[in-house]
Amino acid sequence: MKRGRKNSEANNSSSEEEIGGESKKQKTADEESTEISLSPDWGNLLPDIILQVFQYLPLLDRAHASQVCRRWNQVFHMPDLWRCFEFELNQPATSYLRATHPELINQIIKRHSNHLQYVSFKVDSSKESAEAACDILSQLVNCSLKTLGLISTARPSFMDLPKSHFISALTVVFVNSKSLSSLKIDDTPVDDPSLKVLVANNSDTLKLLKMSSCPHVSPAGILCVADHCHGLRELALNYHLLSDELLLALSSEKHVRLEHLRIDVVSENPGQTHFHTIQKSSWDAFIKHSPKVNLVMYFFLYEEEFDPFFRYETPVTHLYFGRSVSKDVLGRVGMSCPRLVELVVCANGLRPLDEELIRIAERCKNLSAIGLGECEVSCSAFVEFVKMCGGRLSQLSIMEEVLIPDQKYSLEQIHWEVSKHLGRVWFPDMMPTW
Repeated sequence: MKRGRKNSEANNSSSEEEIGGESKKQKTADEESTEISLSPDWGNLLPDIILQVFQYLPLLDRAHASQVCRRWNQVFHMPDLWRCFEFELNQPATSYLRATHPELINQIIKRHSNHLQYVSFKVDSSKESAEAACDILSQLVNCSLKTLGLISTARPSFMDLPKSHFISALTVVFVNSKSLSSLKIDDTPVDDPSLKVLVANNSDTLKLLKMSSCPHVSPAGILCVADHCHGLRELALNYHLLSDELLLALSSEKHVRLEHLRIDVVSENPGQTHFHTIQKSSWDAFIKHSPKVNLVMYFFLYEEEFDPFFRYETPVTHLYFGRSVSKDVLGRVGMSCPRLVELVVCANGLRPLDEELIRIAERCKNLSAIGLGECEVSCSAFVEFVKMCGGRLSQLSIMEEVLIPDQKYSLEQIHWEVSKHLGRVWFPDMMPTW
């Protein structure tokens, strides 16, 4: 009896183990199926979600992702991903920058040219890269661009092309784009007739035009743009294109208030460049019409060429001197630029600018940023300048070599004194040594 009871107990325990083993196997299978059902099916994601992800990816990563499956490849070619594109055109022998692959360029022209809206070209200094950009432009016959930028990382680039070749390619865009709002064509051979084509097709939409260093454009050509493009809000050009007539055209009742006007005053031939004078009445009319305009002027002149400038009140807000400028000119700046917000002086010479800085602090009540390079200022005058300007100086970039210790302040003391008047910790900039 005992032996039979033991056998039955053994049989019962073995059967229980078998049942437990089967239940564990069943549980493991259920867990695996649950894990499989919970894992994301990347191939069946909604196209809108894939599109959102692709918009954050660099182009090369996006191209690799498009090879995952058919749906991802379809999203890769959706129009929304091709509205904005930058063509990078560089020659390996002359540039270290990565270039857009020719096969990709062909695919864009074949499949996405009608989707392009915001386009820029970044080219190196080689003629071959500029020619490649013109070839692409001439094929954009089915697109209506809203913005176009031609960017040369170094000269001569577009200026090295035959003018007729460049104008022909650019005209294709001007004619087919009926809603161009932004155009950046600095350092290009654009001319007056091509600007007339631009105006004829895009006068109602053009808001930004940057065309510094365009030697084939005349004052009459830019005046044509101002006369017809009444929605223009930002304009950048060289000083030789600026005229009284242009300022008056930008001040007409039909024209919107200009927000930004940049003027490059550049001398290519020392002593041989003649700079005309803009009448004060023209500046007054311009500021009356656009009282909040930012007037930015970059000066790259030699000392003897400054004579026509700052003889009377000039409404400049941002002023940059890229070459050495005399004490006399800086003194005139303090007397004639009451709207000045930012001043940068790269070089002056060996005569301290104490009086000139104090005059600027007294007269330029909106000054909030200043930078001084190869100049000299006594520590006492600099502290007085900062004290007069106070906390409104949000940017103060002064090389340590500019500051000359005197009887009142040493270089160690000026840090604390300037910080006290600014209301924040300040140190002069140090020249890196390596």
